Amino acid sequence: MHCSRIRTALSARLDGEEPPPGLTPGRLDDHLAGCRDCRQWEVRARALAAGLGRAAAHPEDDPAAADALLARLRAAAAGPGASGADTGGKRAG
Repeated sequence: MHCSRIRTALSARLDGEEPPPGLTPGRLDDHLAGCRDCRQWEVRARALAAGLGRAAAHPEDDPAAADALLARLRAAAAGPGASGADTGGKRAG
């Protein structure tokens, strides 16, 4: 099974949606048991979702909360071991 299909199913699972056709929760779990990369992807996706949930509770006019959210998003997108030093701590926009 291709990891991209598994990751699509993991994303659906995180969103409370049904898995893609032909991919049962059991097959998804079986793949995760044997694929370290997909397990790590799931951990990062869960952390990102949790961070977004926490950030949504902050007022929109809180620059510190926006900076913290952007830093978490950059770190999650870069994956493990990435530095993110090129961001300069500035918000987009």
